[in-house]
Amino acid sequence: MTRICVAGGTGQVGSEVVRRAIAGGHDVAAICRNPPPAGSPARLAGAEYFSADVTTGVGLAAALAGADVVIDCLEGRSGKALKGFADGGARLLAAAQDAGAGRAVMLSIINCDRSSFGYYASKAAKEQVFERSGMETVVLRATQFHSLLATMFGAGSKLLIIPVVKGARFQPIAPSDVAAALLGAALEPSAGVRHSVRTIGGPEIQGMDEFARQWKAVNGSRGRLVQFPLPGAMGSYLRAGLNLVPEQRHAGETFSGWLAKNADSL
Repeated sequence: MTRICVAGGTGQVGSEVVRRAIAGGHDVAAICRNPPPAGSPARLAGAEYFSADVTTGVGLAAALAGADVVIDCLEGRSGKALKGFADGGARLLAAAQDAGAGRAVMLSIINCDRSSFGYYASKAAKEQVFERSGMETVVLRATQFHSLLATMFGAGSKLLIIPVVKGARFQPIAPSDVAAALLGAALEPSAGVRHSVRTIGGPEIQGMDEFARQWKAVNGSRGRLVQFPLPGAMGSYLRAGLNLVPEQRHAGETFSGWLAKNADSL
């Protein structure tokens, strides 16, 4: 039985990794700052939950004890977590090495090293930490999640506007499909490659306006689609099509399929 430690084990991808690892019969440790209480739907039966903080290192040794492989699904979108995102990755890897883990897998973003947008740049910096760690490491770069588009559309629709970035195309992917790829990378036999970077993209590439129409049809929103230019680093990233990997279309869940499955929570 493989002991799999999932950092960020309560997030949208991390929780799915935990779920799949349990179903596969593995010994699973979910690591997060604030584990869900007993009886909470977010606390999955069959996993051990550990409180640990990569920004300080507190709790990591206990959480990673006996780890065979570590899967890093952490996000650091703002504040202290964003500023110390790469350093947190270094602390996680150091603790994993001390625990004797043989491999570490990291969730990242497609072409993050080609954007100056703060969150993406922090992912690129953490990728470098993984590459330099000396462990056997795998970085999995994914396109944006279905939930990102749904969140953007939902936020705007409160003002009866469904925002569409002018000229932007997306290749969204389901978190569950990314979780499966992360788990697969963690468990596959070693090929003797110390560090590798892989990409995974959603099954379809369409304009943001088309995805907005699909969302509106399921949500029933009365908002109207409004196109606007997006300035700054993220606008440059989207206009250059750096969020797309046409050659890596994963035959997974489409945006419309994801919407149908999550209609009650949109």
